[in-house]
Amino acid sequence: MKKLIAYCGLDCEKCEAYIATKNNDDVLRRRVAALWSKLNHVEITPEMINCEGCRYPGKKTMFCEGLCEIRKCAMKNNFETCGNCEKLDHCEKVEMVIGNNKEAYNNLKEKK
Repeated sequence: MKKLIAYCGLDCEKCEAYIATKNNDDVLRRRVAALWSKLNHVEITPEMINCEGCRYPGKKTMFCEGLCEIRKCAMKNNFETCGNCEKLDHCEKVEMVIGNNKEAYNNLKEKK
């Protein structure tokens, strides 16, 4: 499995926070911060848009680092991804991602 597949199955290489970090793109950071602020009804600054991948050592967004319940659960259970969990198809936590993203689900099923 690619190291840049998140615990939930999302492809970090397609995430704008990852892309902005990789390319040191401050214009993209500002755009992502504005969008995420609007979507989440909280202030997110461009300085917060730094991430080197969910499962990869290095910087993470504030959400991914400390607030993501999916990431917390997978790490607590020492899973490479949620694809290693027998409850994958019935998990309410990861359902919010894989229920709307077939690619993420397929990434996790490939791991099984």
